[in-house]
Amino acid sequence: MPNLATWIRPKDSKWFRPLFARHPEIKVFNARTRAVPLDQMDGLLLTGGSDISPEFLRQEIPDPSVINKDVDPERDRWEFQAVKEALSRGVPILAICKGLQVFNVALGGTLKLDIPDHNLPHQKQSDVQPLRHDTAAAHRFSKVNSAHHQAIEQLGDDLEVEAWAEPDDIIEQVRLRKYPFGLAVQYHPERGAIYDSLFEDFFSRLKE
Repeated sequence: MPNLATWIRPKDSKWFRPLFARHPEIKVFNARTRAVPLDQMDGLLLTGGSDISPEFLRQEIPDPSVINKDVDPERDRWEFQAVKEALSRGVPILAICKGLQVFNVALGGTLKLDIPDHNLPHQKQSDVQPLRHDTAAAHRFSKVNSAHHQAIEQLGDDLEVEAWAEPDDIIEQVRLRKYPFGLAVQYHPERGAIYDSLFEDFFSRLKE
């Protein structure tokens, strides 16, 4: 039985529950509610959440007021350690929204700490954000449900961009070069059936 490590907030559980239900053979360890033996995990899922705590960022913060007040240092500490452990063992990694930002920072990258026009209510639930893609991207969605106020600035080591927001080139999807499966997306594939192929690809890697 493959083991999957993650940290999922209570309000996000409703989105992931149906996905996990399709794969009862995968044992999900939610670090928010239980201890996770990282050395026994077969995959890592980094999900959405609040901003990364300033202490974990690799950059100056000229205006601290742009960081959301509901940061979670305990979660950040666990996720950065989980990324380090996952990379050392070469296990599959899928990172979503905040997860993309954690993944980027863990690999040495930096963030745009506040961006305009990417956190509007209709962008959260509806697939309205048009993307353009690199021709090598395996997963390509013409429009996505992406709502966020921070984004990648400097890419982390060995990351390649697979998709950008069409209007302003904000990075929306990256993959880790020369790695079995390391994909990070700024949008929320757990919230729509059009993204099922992405999850099926990730889940299939846990069983290899």
